[in-house]
Amino acid sequence: MEMSFRWYGHDDPVTLANIRQIPGMEGIVTAIYDIPVGEVWPLERIKKLQADVEEHGMYINVIESVPVHESIKIGRPDRDTYIENYKQTLINLGEAGIPVVCYNFMPIFDWTRSNLAYELPDGSNALIFDEEEVNKMDPRTLSLPGWDESYTPEGMNALMDEYKEVDEEKLWENLEYFIKAIMPVAEKAGVKMAIHPDDPPYSIFGLPRIITGGEALNRFINLYDSEYNGVTLCVGSYASDPKNDTIAILKDMLAKKRVNFMHARNIKLVGGRSFEESAHLSEMGSIDMYEVVKACVEAGFEGAIRPDHGRMIWGETGKPGYGLYDRALGATYLNGLEEAVKKNLAAQNK
Repeated sequence: MEMSFRWYGHDDPVTLANIRQIPGMEGIVTAIYDIPVGEVWPLERIKKLQADVEEHGMYINVIESVPVHESIKIGRPDRDTYIENYKQTLINLGEAGIPVVCYNFMPIFDWTRSNLAYELPDGSNALIFDEEEVNKMDPRTLSLPGWDESYTPEGMNALMDEYKEVDEEKLWENLEYFIKAIMPVAEKAGVKMAIHPDDPPYSIFGLPRIITGGEALNRFINLYDSEYNGVTLCVGSYASDPKNDTIAILKDMLAKKRVNFMHARNIKLVGGRSFEESAHLSEMGSIDMYEVVKACVEAGFEGAIRPDHGRMIWGETGKPGYGLYDRALGATYLNGLEEAVKKNLAAQNK
């Protein structure tokens, strides 16, 4: 596995110099954050970003994300324009030698939480999702890290109204249209696509969500039969729904060679669909991280894996979920698990 770390560019308080000092760190997961959604990423901007990373002894192994324009998700008449732009961005990424693109197909909103700095019993702060609190929220007044903040209140209202005409099947139809359009280009460019699950993996704010579990993933990979049409297997997202058997989902996608990127974080289910984001350690949450890493090693997964959202610890402040210290601990823990699994397997095979 390629141990990787997400970096939000030069405005990120977590610097490339910081990341380089994490033991075993190889790849950087990043993006170009100042290009409006739907516009082409110029090749020179991509290469400049690569050069900045390589100057610190690492390389970009995943772009997270190239956002999908809402016109594509809704199925507006102008969607083909944005799809053509997306194709050109993939061509440019392929020319730069970047092998994987992570993206999602969530309507309007990216990951959603009810509290970005909930104090856990150990004094650290973490992201949490309280289902009852989220049900009381007005999405038109919210702003969370990773969300597109370009909408005015009027624009958001209009967009929410448009989605009243888009149910789950219509969203699947629009996803299929998008996948069948871009995948031949992605294959030719040598760029593996990796769709991220909905987070959390069920409908919120009355909007449809479709990348939610094992059945959905199998429907998705059958839209286009290619290893380039793969998934970001975010164990924390899938485990957020108690109905999901996350390890079984992981093993299924690994066996079908559709895991193109791994997100490893732990969450603690606290009743119903509510959860807290916890330390990566298995005993701190509801996910057995040893089994996650073991499944990856046994399947021969050699792609990028990154510690996902971390707590804020030791007084650190910064981008919620994306501080340095806890994610660095997570990377070290994952490295240790990988070493242990590999040595155990080698001993068994003697």
